[in-house]
Amino acid sequence: MILASVAILLGLGFQAARQSGAPADPLIAGFRKSTVASVADAVDQVVGSRGFLSHEVRPRVVGPIVGRAVTALMRPATPDKATPALSAKYSVGMIDNARPGEVGVIVIENGLDVAGLGGLMATAAKAREMAGIIIDGGVRDLAEVRALGLPVYARSVIPSSSVGRYATVASQIPVECAGVTVRPGDIIVAGEDGVVRVPQERAAEVLQRAREIDERESKMVPLIQKYKSLGKTIELFNRI
Repeated sequence: MILASVAILLGLGFQAARQSGAPADPLIAGFRKSTVASVADAVDQVVGSRGFLSHEVRPRVVGPIVGRAVTALMRPATPDKATPALSAKYSVGMIDNARPGEVGVIVIENGLDVAGLGGLMATAAKAREMAGIIIDGGVRDLAEVRALGLPVYARSVIPSSSVGRYATVASQIPVECAGVTVRPGDIIVAGEDGVVRVPQERAAEVLQRAREIDERESKMVPLIQKYKSLGKTIELFNRI
């Protein structure tokens, strides 16, 4: 019993040391305090182009995601090139090399009927302490993934395997994900409203604008309640 208790304490101490040793990312901490909608508006205003992914990318395992992107790309392949070793080689490698808090972004070209993530890969992602997974394509083993508590956003839920159909061709490259280019290191913000990509080089500006939007909306709510009128409040703040 004593040895078991010591082992537990040592394990907890190791986890605490690992977490405390990792440098905090103030941008990630800041985006966690904002809303997905405000971040989407802020990207529109600061960058001048959309950062929100297609509405088809929905929470299949619900949970907020904020973190820096790591990427993998899958393409249709002949069975000899879509072997068990090759079909998920780069996406597995992406997960196996991920750092705590990173967000996996897996793009499956024309892959609504192909699962790019299942229970085993999700288990590895959870063990690596990833913040979540975004898939432009399908996910399977949903009950297992849900039990892990790993947030997953995907275009579809499908039981199919990529083996014999698709092969991963690269990782840590820019990918076209549900209408938006996502590069390694970009910040992903996701919630029940959807998914937004923040370009890493404009992240500080976007975060500042998102904070301004959140603050303005917090001031609008009591006025809407006071005047019982949204229109009057919009006139005052020029915002909806």
